[in-house]
This record gives sequence, C-alpha cells and structure tokens, in this order.
Amino acid sequence: MNRFNVRKVAVLGAGVMGAQIAAHLVNVKVPVVLFDLPAKTGPKNGIVTKAVDNLKKLKPAPLGVADDAALIQQANYEEHSELLRECDLVIEAIAERMDWKLDLYQKIAPFLAPHAIVASNTSGLSITKLSEVLPESIKPRFCGIHFFNPPRYMSLVELIPTPTTQPEILDQLETFVTSALGKGVVRAIDTPNFIANRVGIAGMLATMIEAEKFGLTYDVVDDLTGKKLGRASSGTFRTADVVGLDTMAHVIKTLQDNLADDLFFPSYATPPVLARLIEQGALGQKTGAGFFKKEGKNILRLDPAQGSYVPAGGKADEIVARMLKKPAAERLKLLRESKNPQAQFLWSILRDSFHYVAVHLADIAESARDIDFAMRWGFGMSQGPFELWQAAGWAQVAGWINEDIAAGKTLSSAPLPAWVTEGPVANQGGVHQAEGSWSAKEGRFVPRSTLPVYQRQAFPETVLGAGGAEALKSGTEEFRNEEIRVWSLDGEVLIASITAKLHLISPLVTEGLLKAVEIAEAKYQGLVIWSPDDVFSAGANLEALMPVFMKSGGKGIAPEEKKLQDAMLRIRYAAVPVVAAVRGLALGGGCELAVHCARRVATMESYVGLVEVGVGLIPGGGGLAYIARRAAEMAEKAPGVDILAFAKEGFTAAATARVATSALEARKLGYLLDDDIIVPHKDELLFVASQQVKAMAASGWRAPLRKLFPVAGRSAIATIQAQLVGMRDGGFISQHDFHIGSLIADVVCGGAVDAGSMVSEEYLMALERKHFCSLLDHPKTQERIMGMLQTGKPVRN
Repeated sequence: MNRFNVRKVAVLGAGVMGAQIAAHLVNVKVPVVLFDLPAKTGPKNGIVTKAVDNLKKLKPAPLGVADDAALIQQANYEEHSELLRECDLVIEAIAERMDWKLDLYQKIAPFLAPHAIVASNTSGLSITKLSEVLPESIKPRFCGIHFFNPPRYMSLVELIPTPTTQPEILDQLETFVTSALGKGVVRAIDTPNFIANRVGIAGMLATMIEAEKFGLTYDVVDDLTGKKLGRASSGTFRTADVVGLDTMAHVIKTLQDNLADDLFFPSYATPPVLARLIEQGALGQKTGAGFFKKEGKNILRLDPAQGSYVPAGGKADEIVARMLKKPAAERLKLLRESKNPQAQFLWSILRDSFHYVAVHLADIAESARDIDFAMRWGFGMSQGPFELWQAAGWAQVAGWINEDIAAGKTLSSAPLPAWVTEGPVANQGGVHQAEGSWSAKEGRFVPRSTLPVYQRQAFPETVLGAGGAEALKSGTEEFRNEEIRVWSLDGEVLIASITAKLHLISPLVTEGLLKAVEIAEAKYQGLVIWSPDDVFSAGANLEALMPVFMKSGGKGIAPEEKKLQDAMLRIRYAAVPVVAAVRGLALGGGCELAVHCARRVATMESYVGLVEVGVGLIPGGGGLAYIARRAAEMAEKAPGVDILAFAKEGFTAAATARVATSALEARKLGYLLDDDIIVPHKDELLFVASQQVKAMAASGWRAPLRKLFPVAGRSAIATIQAQLVGMRDGGFISQHDFHIGSLIADVVCGGAVDAGSMVSEEYLMALERKHFCSLLDHPKTQERIMGMLQTGKPVRN
C-alpha cells in the first residue's frame, strides 16, 4: 500500500467541532486551512477569525499552546476555494443538516485535488446519502469520519464507508488518523448514529427511564453511574449538560426519525423533562443551567416535580458503593438480588446495555470489539458492555437477562439472539477470545486489523478475554526488584519500567535505574525508560525516606539525595543513549529523571513540571541544576543576552510549580527540547523511543563531555529576591514561600558568586542538596508534607 502523504488538510466549517479539529491538526503539526462562509460585514474571514480566537479561551484547551492558533490558515469559500487543490484530506464539519452539506459538496467538488480524500464529520447522518450528490470521480474517495468532542482529548474516531468507498482509501485514512492524530479508530457501519452514539445515547435514555422508575435524583444517579461504575466522572445527567441538551435531543431525533422498526424504539422517546428544559432554553453548561446549575460555588440540581433547583450533593448508599467494589460476577449478583432501589437501578441499566448491544450487534458493528472500544474511547468507560458481561460470567448473565425479559422488566421484549446461548460464543464463554471477537454478521470470531500502522504498537490496548500480551510479563528480563523491572523486547534496546505506585522514585528505583544503565552499556544499544500506563513518574517517594528522616532529620536524608543526584548524572553521562518515554505525569523527580536523559519522546498528553514547592521543598534531584545549565546553554546561543533572562524563566516555572499541560507546552518551558519527539499515539511511544535509541546508536552517539558553565551569580539572586519581597509584602506569597523562592534562586543563579562564574553540575547539586535538607527540618515544610500525605492537597502556610 502506498503511503498516504498528508501535506495539508482543509476543514470546512468553523463551528465548535470544525475549529477544534483544526486545532488538533495544528497540535500534531499538520498544516490546516479552516474554511467557513464569508462574513456579511467586516473582513470576509470574520467567522473563522472569531472561531480561531475563541480556541484560546476554551477549557479544556483545544490547543497544546494557545499561540499556535496563529498556525491555522483562515479562509472563506468565496475567495479561497482554490486552496482546496493543495489539500490531501478535506474534512467537512458544518452543521448537521443534510441539505446544507449536499449544497456545500456541489460547490467544492470542482476544486478538489484528484487524489484527495473527502470525509464528512457527522454524528449520525447517512454517509451513503451524503455521497450521492458527489461526482462519480469523488465517490470512491469519500467516507464518514466522526470525531468525538473535544477532539484533542477524546480517543475515538469512527470511520464510516459507503458502498462506493475504495477499501484502500479507508486503510489510508485509518493509518493517518491512528499514527498522525493519535486516535483509536473504529470502523462503523452506516447506520443512524453509528456505534458509540447509538449505544451511548440509548444507554443514557435507558438510565433516565430507570432513574425515574426507581425514584432517584439526578445527583445520586450521577454518583452511581460515574467513577463508581467505571465510567466518566460526570456520570449521566452532568454528561448531558456538558454535551448540550439540544445536541442530545438532535441525536435522539436521529434515532426517532430513522429507526421506527427498532425493537427498542419506544425507549427512544424524548424524556419529558429534557423537552421542558430545551423549551425553557436551559441547554446545559453552555447556558448555565440544565439538569444542574451553578450559583456561586454551589451546585444545584433540578427537582422536576417542583420545576425548580434545589441543593445537590446526593450520593450512593454506602452498601451499594461496597457492592460496586466486588469482582464482576459477585457485583452483578449482589445488585440483582438486592432490595435497595439504587442497586436495582444499577442492575437494570447494566442489563439494558447488555440486552441492547446483543440485539443490535449484527446491525451496527463488525464485531463486539468495535462496540467495546467505541464505548471506552467515546464515552470514557473502563470496560465496554460485552467485556463486563463476559467478566461476570457469560451464561449466568444471559440467563438473568432472559428471566427479566420473560418477567417484562426489560425495555424491549426482544429475545436475545440465538448466538448468545448457542454455538461458539456460548461454548467459549464470551464474545472475546484469543482468536478474535465475535461478529454476529459473519457468524465467527474476527481478528484485529493487520494494517501496518498497528505493527508500531508493541502493546496495543486490548479487550478483556482477547489474551493480549502484558508488557510487564513480556520479553527477556535482565533485572527486577520490588519497584522496577529491567527487560528487553528485541535484544537490542533495554527497557526500564518503574512498577512502584505512581512510579515514585525510591532508593529501590534508583538502584534499578543504575543497574539498567550498567546492563545497557554492557549488552545493548541503549536504554528506554518506559511504563505501560499514564504515569512516567509522579516524583520522589518521600514516605520511603520517612524512617531515615525520623531517625536523623535532614542530615540523614542528604546521603540519599546525593545517591539520587548521582544517578541522574550517571544517566546523563551514560556510554549509551538513555531515552525517556514520557506519557502522562512526569512531576518533580519524574521531570528530573526525564531532563537528565539523552532524549525525550513524549505523548501529546504529557504533564511535566517541578512541583516540589507544593510540599514546601525545592527540587532535589538535579532539576534546578538543569535549569541553570540550560540557561547557560541558551545564553551561549544568544550573545549579548544576560544569563538571568533565561534563568528567570526556569526559576519562575519551579517557584510556581508550573506544570506543562501538554508536551508542546513542556517544550516551551524547556523540559522538552527542540530535538525531542512528540508522539500523537500513546501506544506508539515505546516503538518510537526504541527507534530513537537505535538511530542514536547507529549514528555514533556519545554522551556530552562534562564541562563547567557560567551562572548568573549573586547580583541576579538579589534581583529575583527584590521581586519576591514585593510579592510577599503585597500578600501574594507567604513568608515561607519567600524563603523557598530565595533558595530556588540561590541554586538557579549559582549561589554567592560573581556573575559569569564557571561552575559544575555537582556544585549546583550540592547547593540543591543543602537547601533541600534544610527545608526538611523546617516546621512549615513539615506541615506541608503532612498535609499532602493526609489530604492529597497542598497546604498554604
């Protein structure tokens, strides 16, 4: 298959979705031109300009760095249609109106490049009907593409072919969306609302029906259907508010208009309370009121009986919360047999979901895997419905569903399909097996996609029962202790995986990292520090040092700190390249570990920063020494610019515990460098990091030579302290914050030396160590540490 080279993308429609799709393309460095109608007054690009400006204000932020909004090329159909000829992919994302979309396709068709893929971002309109207006030459290159909101953060993208879509076009688009955009792709059948919205909205409607039946309030339902159930923390009604009640009603209407013969059709009726809220203009979060509303700091919930808002805060009964912590089989049995209305409600909505996906599997998805992935990636579920059913005991749950159907308790009287209780699925105990996942349409287990792009994923996300390889049990193990595993997958690159909780760096982890460097130097091309979850390292393990501190105070910690600092330098000056594969949290000591590696490969959603001031400390693992060295390196490249100008940036980030909220921002803060790699897809991280090691080794990489470098000195410390005095006296920081800030400035500027004095990393680390240990003995710092350990929240004192 020829490589599909996407040099530029056009996004048609600068609404909420279109603008945010354009923003995500910019995040992953894909050139994009954003189109909309010409404005009726003022500059013709006014509509697009307003949308792009709004991207900088949205939360959660659609852009990794707000300034990158300027990289979105602005256009309108009247003046700039010729730009479409430069685009290899055209994504239409205008309003969900079939007539508007068809009209737009007719207008743009003459300007499309002969090879360009054209895709409609729609949440449920028929892709086949949309294709009918296109010229015959474009139909083979047309399909549906459904991003979930917000596009930067939601993994799911559904791809929907028409009968005339060429298979290789879909393969090319899936490859691009997976690797370049970092998404989880599910191929959907062209049915109303496709997979995730079809199952998800049906599930939300079922939840509303069952909540009313059992007399539960919206806040209690959200507590029951949020994290306690392994779903998004916003639960059901809060999710509806966030999505927009009008948007939800639109998706419901698609079901009503197109699925009159559906066996669950009666449950698609618009809930009366939803209709009333929409009629009143209460559309959820965007209008300030829906099922919930916020008044000051207070959250209120709608009382539908009174038609007014009352204080929220209702929670699940403790006995039900305890049931939800049990293993799947026991959990469902307890819920089903309990007389508690909350437990009965939960069994009912779970049963409804199992019943629904079983009845509709043949119609809406190629396999059960697609439904489970769609619900995980699109609706934030920890397990898809088929996975939970299988985990709880396939035959047992099927029997319970059949009993409830016979008793008239289910939303539909439709029987379970025969494949549920007879044949391969019943015989093997579920839809997911090592050979593949069940396709009701084909009557067999179908394997996962074999597209070449998936060869880049050593440990792809898998479904329960599929028997996917477990990273921490794979490969050849070279060393292991209780908190780290050192191993290799290919015999060429060594991997160090921290296994401690939150991957905190303890003396055991330090020991393992040193051992990993030693083994890598002896037998491998290099070392990758990588773990298969969303934490690189959340910092140093203070609790592990508590016994030493209780016995000897700050002085007793000094030798342990030196061991950590020495390990950082050992990694920096290793004889083979060490690459940090950063995903998720890299905080405090985790950030320090990353910056001392030869290179960093990071996923887009990486959150990096030196956060020690939150517990009343300063970075003690070489983080401040790194800031000082980087300031000197940048000053060397900018003759005539004082080192202080660069040192202040690093000082501010450390003194305010600023955390980069994307890999792009981490680069801006200096925790990632220009030659570090940002990887869109989390499951490609290990592959790319390993390839970096091999490329560096093949090109004759050598560690940097140890050398002295200049620091800003005592005059710069005085400058920073003067600013801290103003902040302290103005009430912006406490006296202890002032003290900590002064110590950070002392290290970053090199201590009481003249400006331009040459120092070593070891010298700066000794300063770090001295101040770190002195703070450990400070009562105010001890208050902060204890507060964080007890409540998980920073203490301001």
